[in-house]
Amino acid sequence: MHELNPITDPRWRHFVNQRSDSSVFHTKEWLEAIHKTYGYQPVAFAKSAGSEITDGLVFCKIDSWLTGKRLVSLPFSDHCQPLATGVGFTEILHSLTSQRRVRGQKYIELRPIDMNMERIGVCEMVKSSSFSFHRINLLPDAKTIYGKFHESCIRRKIKRAEREALRHESGRSEELLKKFRHLLLLTRRRHKLPPQPSAWFDNIVRCLGDAVTIHVASKDETPVASILTLAYRKKLVYKYGCSDGQFSNMGGTPMLFWKAIQRAKDDGIEEFDLGRSDYDEPGLIAFKEHLGATSSELSYYRDPAAAMKMPSPKSSTSPSSLIREAMVRLPDPVLAGVGQLLYRHMG
Repeated sequence: MHELNPITDPRWRHFVNQRSDSSVFHTKEWLEAIHKTYGYQPVAFAKSAGSEITDGLVFCKIDSWLTGKRLVSLPFSDHCQPLATGVGFTEILHSLTSQRRVRGQKYIELRPIDMNMERIGVCEMVKSSSFSFHRINLLPDAKTIYGKFHESCIRRKIKRAEREALRHESGRSEELLKKFRHLLLLTRRRHKLPPQPSAWFDNIVRCLGDAVTIHVASKDETPVASILTLAYRKKLVYKYGCSDGQFSNMGGTPMLFWKAIQRAKDDGIEEFDLGRSDYDEPGLIAFKEHLGATSSELSYYRDPAAAMKMPSPKSSTSPSSLIREAMVRLPDPVLAGVGQLLYRHMG
């Protein structure tokens, strides 16, 4: 097994480009954005035949004084399919798990889209959390895709957006990024959470370039909704969405998804990856299903075992609820600063 830097070693880019099961999250550009923002060290463990990589798993080494050392594939990524099969997969994982204690790592985590449980069993990794995962097949014509949208929850709102004359902009300019950040702060405050660091979105745009599209819907000059997507080969990935709650009845978000789908169709994209949703977010799951997406279970695996993440009743007096209530009262700059401090330890 070889350990290599997937950012600087050209073999990794070539290997990823050759794999049909690779995603935008395997790319050098995505790993660069993570490294520049959070300081995590990307590392790939691979088997090779001569100079060519035959099987490989990519991780980030996280070393936090608050949350400990661990090996994650990959932080801030909804999924990261192991680019390895059979003996190559088990040999790489066995090597990593056997050295985990020596390296002082609390755990090793995989986030595959598809994983054979027999392979997991060999490596003694166990399911640690599960999510709802949604995808839209973009191979049918646009009329058929639109027809699968929920009548009242999606199509009616798209028509409302048209009546409201919401303006659609797309690109990756600094002005669009500014509007996106503004809406993200409003959304995270509404959810009683700090926003991700501004540098994270700056680095996504700088590192991934043309793969990134920011869609913004505005009422006159006021931005009301935005989504950020990533394109890779024949797939489009929905990564972030945000909105101004005051204008939620105008249909800005459904309109943006429809605009993104239309553009994807024009670009020859065949699948729209809507990402993961926590099972305790039924509203988000319903929205994705109303877009005509098919759902499946997305599971993460760890060594050593961790307790399964399960939805829990929300108590207004629990410590986490009290902290979140306090966050809502923080001024915008302070709330943004909390995000800058916390996300470094959360990957």
